[in-house]
Amino acid sequence: MGSLILKSIAGLAFLLLVLGLALFLSAGSLGFWQAWVYLAVFAVCTLLITLYLMRYDQRLLASRVQAGPVAENQKSQQVIQSLASLFFIGLFIVPGLDHRFGWSNVPPLVSLIADAVVALGFWIVFLVFKENSYTSATIEVADEQKVITTGPYRVVRHPMYAGASVLLLATPPALGSWFAFPLAVLVILVVVARLLDEERFLAASLPGYEAYRQQVRYRLIPFIW
Repeated sequence: MGSLILKSIAGLAFLLLVLGLALFLSAGSLGFWQAWVYLAVFAVCTLLITLYLMRYDQRLLASRVQAGPVAENQKSQQVIQSLASLFFIGLFIVPGLDHRFGWSNVPPLVSLIADAVVALGFWIVFLVFKENSYTSATIEVADEQKVITTGPYRVVRHPMYAGASVLLLATPPALGSWFAFPLAVLVILVVVARLLDEERFLAASLPGYEAYRQQVRYRLIPFIW
């Protein structure tokens, strides 16, 4: 357990360092208050989820720690994860440049509301982790895995991606940038590509998943798609 805790904390610290460097180096200044608030929200939400998993679901935490393109078994997912990582970093570089050159005029209240929406996205992801111990960072099916149909899975088939999409769309205004929206959309499009690939894999590999697809019609957005 000790090594898992160290790996989890180190991974979170590294992620925050990368995001901080992307934001402040591109901004050319530490006087970027939207970035400080966003990083604080991001850090607190991620830490709380990590602490919960440490106490209640270490198996899931261990599977989430193993993430990224190199952790994927399928070539298509390696490409998808690589693109997601590239666009995700861009999602933080563009707001920094926006802050430096003054491209956008986002009211402070809008940024703070967007920070609350970011926290909401994390809350949805937390509900998914609480409901489903098999939300691995890679596409796979465990030997004892079953289809989950409760909690947020009653609404859409991929609630974790839905929560992540909420978080992503709220990130540009939270960081005071309208120009970063295309990067958020690109990340979500990559998420959709991953989702479709994952659905094909689960339908072929997880007993009962095809029936679940008939029961819950919507993949990502309730009443739409």
